Amino acid sequence: MSQEPVSLASALESFSERWSPRIVTTLNDYDVRIAKVEGEHVWHVHDHTDEFFLVLDGELHIALRGPGGERTVVLPKGSVFTVPRGTEHKPYAPVPAAILLLEPTGTSTVGDRHDEVPAHVDATTGHALT
Repeated sequence: MSQEPVSLASALESFSERWSPRIVTTLNDYDVRIAKVEGEHVWHVHDHTDEFFLVLDGELHIALRGPGGERTVVLPKGSVFTVPRGTEHKPYAPVPAAILLLEPTGTSTVGDRHDEVPAHVDATTGHALT
């Protein structure tokens, strides 16, 4: 973990891949990750952890499936949302966007259970910021 401040703008400029998060710092046993996103992710579930989203730029939609049916939350820039553990969800960005995620270290981007992972989605536990 760096002992220097991290500029999120500079960090976002350091990579171009979509749906491929970079770890900017850690907090206790959690990663603080940033990602550029566009288009659809994949339906997935994190069985043992919530997933926190902060929209840094653009807009993020998150489709949710639960006992009451399916719904979509829309997060404009500056909005936060937490997907509760065990909730099937699918993020989608209609235009290029940037997000910050807070998840336990080692959490897979495609959860514990998921649909087939499309080629544009990086199934990872996060990449080091270079």
